[in-house]
Amino acid sequence: MNVNAKDVIIACDFASAEQTLAFLDKFEGESRKPFLKIGMELYYAAGNEIVREIKRRGHKIFLDLKLHDIPNTVRKAMKVLSALDVDMVNVHASGTIEMMKAAKEGLTREDGTRPLLIAVTQLTSTSQEAMQSQLLIGATINDTIAKYAQNTKEAGLDGVVCSPLEAALVKEACGQEFMTITPGIRFADSSTDDQVRITTPEKARAIGSDYIVVGRPITAADDPVAAYRRCVAEFLNE
Repeated sequence: MNVNAKDVIIACDFASAEQTLAFLDKFEGESRKPFLKIGMELYYAAGNEIVREIKRRGHKIFLDLKLHDIPNTVRKAMKVLSALDVDMVNVHASGTIEMMKAAKEGLTREDGTRPLLIAVTQLTSTSQEAMQSQLLIGATINDTIAKYAQNTKEAGLDGVVCSPLEAALVKEACGQEFMTITPGIRFADSSTDDQVRITTPEKARAIGSDYIVVGRPITAADDPVAAYRRCVAEFLNE
């Protein structure tokens, strides 16, 4: 597990394996194989077979299923997911330290290896107002995210998913080696869509994001390969 790596992760939020593979065909011949996120929509539609096919094509995979259940259930589920040989998986930090420890235990193979394990602090679509009025969380969103990140570190996980606007806050609370994986990335000339706490790839790099997750600015672009290259150039300064 390389906790110092930085990369752009494309969110493959497609409804079918066929759409996903047609999208990936556009990247045939690219020297850099994109790191890909498989979320709930695609995984529930195509299951383990799409994971295996994408791995066969040589891509790293972030399996974004956001597990959140009692510790024993999460432990058993993670043991199953560990066999898929993905590179990163996640849980909800709100599931408590005990649940996150159980996730890590289930994910760790007999030889001691495991994928990177991260936790979601607050979704990038969640605003301060919604958090307080609907979820009845009285603390500020920044205080909540910092505490969830500290809980995640205490549980022995590798990092958290947070908006890029909170990446520096997480680093301050948990140290520079603690990973930040940040969705909510948009080019300066892109639509914000349904996300609230967003920034550009270049600013995310400056703030301290380790990985950025980019969906529609790449997948919905007229030229996805060019959009991916632009994102890599801006984030990795290449």
